[in-house]
Amino acid sequence: MLRIETVPFDHPEATALREAQRAELAARYGTPDSEPGPAPTAADTTVFLLARDADGAAVGCGALRELEPGAGEVKRMYVVPQRRRGGVAGAVLAALEAEAARRGWTRLLLETGTAQPDAMAFYERHGYRRIENYGHYANSTLSVCYERAVEPRPALTNGTLVGP
Repeated sequence: MLRIETVPFDHPEATALREAQRAELAARYGTPDSEPGPAPTAADTTVFLLARDADGAAVGCGALRELEPGAGEVKRMYVVPQRRRGGVAGAVLAALEAEAARRGWTRLLLETGTAQPDAMAFYERHGYRRIENYGHYANSTLSVCYERAVEPRPALTNGTLVGP
C-alpha cells in the first residue's frame, strides 16, 4: 500500500531522498556532479511528490518542472533500493502524469543517463519513446532523453470539476 502526497521541494524527507539519489548517481558515474543541466530548485519545480509506504516511511519521489506552455519535464524520480521492483516508481510516475494532465500539459520529457539502463528500460515500459537530446542535454554524451504524450484531464478544485 502506498500513499502519494504533494510536499514542498525543501521538505526534509524530499531532501533526504534527493540526496540519496545524488549519492547513487555519483557512485554510478564516478563523479559527484554528473548532471548536465541545471538541477531543479524550489523556485522552478512545479510539483514534488513523495510516496509513503503503509508505515508512513518515505520510499520514493518524483517532480515536475514546466519547460514551456503545455510541456513539462519529469525530475528526481527515485525509489529507495529496498523498495525497488515493487511498483513504487510506476505509482509515482502515474501520479506525475496525472498532475501534468490536470495542468493541461500535452507532453512530458525527461533526461536520464547512459549509466542507468534500469531507468531507460523503466521509461520505455511506461510508454516513453527515446528522442534527440533537448535543451541543456543536447550536447551531453551521458544523456538519454525521452518523451511521452499526455492526455489533458479535467481537474478537481475544491470539489468542482474544472479544466478542458
